[in-house]
Amino acid sequence: MTDDAVPDLRASDADRERVADILRDALAEGRLDMEEFEERLDATYKARTYGELTPITRDLPAAGVTVPSVSLTKEPAGGPDWAGRIVGGEGSSTWAVAVMSGFQRKGHWTMPRRFTCFALCGGGEIDLREASFADREVEINAIAIMGGVDVIVPPGVEVVVRGIGIMGGFDHQEEGVPGERGAPRVIVTGFALWGGVGVQRKLTRAEKQRIREERRQEKLDRRAARRELDG
Repeated sequence: MTDDAVPDLRASDADRERVADILRDALAEGRLDMEEFEERLDATYKARTYGELTPITRDLPAAGVTVPSVSLTKEPAGGPDWAGRIVGGEGSSTWAVAVMSGFQRKGHWTMPRRFTCFALCGGGEIDLREASFADREVEINAIAIMGGVDVIVPPGVEVVVRGIGIMGGFDHQEEGVPGERGAPRVIVTGFALWGGVGVQRKLTRAEKQRIREERRQEKLDRRAARRELDG
């Protein structure tokens, strides 16, 4: 199905914010200059339908807004090896607690089938960008009381949020993005009281650096081509 199949459906504020995030990344990576960034950002916040949003990021190789039956999500070069990252087993760690303190699970570790964490007047970070997974579907059960838990997932992973918030909340902005073939499904559940559980989709630093290097090399190649033509 093409982008034109759903141009008249109304876009949400979350859709516009996703496009704005893409534009900010593109500006930081040198893919857009400031003038074009401002023009596209203005068009983003004026857009009312998917048909108006889609062309804004059509030429940007970044994680794009996803519309029904249409995914503009960027994959790292060569695509991720999802099969190699679903390794089975029990996982490196199955729980974490932060009471007036913090915890982190990041880097190369194995996400278990179910990870339970508790944050009281503290905070935690669960970073899955470089993680392996014990199963195709994993669950994070996060309890945040006057504290917060941040979940970071790589592009391509499907996210489902089922948590309950009372004077607090769970971030649903990454829901609805279809997962890539073979990618894990991450379910975020739990309870937040005067606290919050956030979900973000980010590239690793190495992937961001690779993109910057690719952009720099593209510029060098264009300059060399122009010099050859001028010569």
